[in-house]
Amino acid sequence: MEALTNIVEAILFASGKSVAVADIVEKLNVTEEEVKAALAELKARYGETGGIQLLEFNKKAQLGTNPSYKDSVAAVLNPMRERELTRTILECAAIVAYKQPITRSEIEQLRGVSSDYGINALIELKLIAPCGKKDAVGHPMMFATTDEFLKRFKLNTLEDLPDYDALMTAISNRSEEHGYLYAREEWDTIDADTSSTLGEDRAAKKSAGEEGGYDIPDFLKGLDDTDIVKIS
Repeated sequence: MEALTNIVEAILFASGKSVAVADIVEKLNVTEEEVKAALAELKARYGETGGIQLLEFNKKAQLGTNPSYKDSVAAVLNPMRERELTRTILECAAIVAYKQPITRSEIEQLRGVSSDYGINALIELKLIAPCGKKDAVGHPMMFATTDEFLKRFKLNTLEDLPDYDALMTAISNRSEEHGYLYAREEWDTIDADTSSTLGEDRAAKKSAGEEGGYDIPDFLKGLDDTDIVKIS
């Protein structure tokens, strides 16, 4: 039983999402009762005060963090998540700008990872919009940039865009070197008031010449992550 408990634990940890008990039963060739006993042992192992808890719902199981420690977890992980999400949005914006019209799956093929957050954020900001369906199997929706995109980035036409390869390299290098895509203040939590204050402080510093020069193209300067990254 201990071996099965450890195997189930490894499966749930590796998944990162909920796993159906039926799938574990089928693939491991064990009984449902054995899997339920393993889950009960895991729940007892973690206890009520452990950092990890076992969640069971709708005949599925998942490992999750103890909500008692959510503030500490958020303090460490939210800034990291914010940096990654900012990069995601900028990469998606650049890909749509250069490759439009383009489908969601094509964006994800170019990035190599899921891009739902970046695409949805750009749609919400009205920087991209659906522009028809592709004449292919399933007729997937295609996206293109909007007039708001041109206004936001101070472009007259899409012909004013910088070189695509140079832009993507700048996004990658700036994010890896500095964590953020451009010089800016760091903060612990984000809300409307904080976002507004940071934007004003950043503008004041820039006009006063206190900020260092950007080493990414002008194309990126119009999109401030304090406007678009919301950590829940």
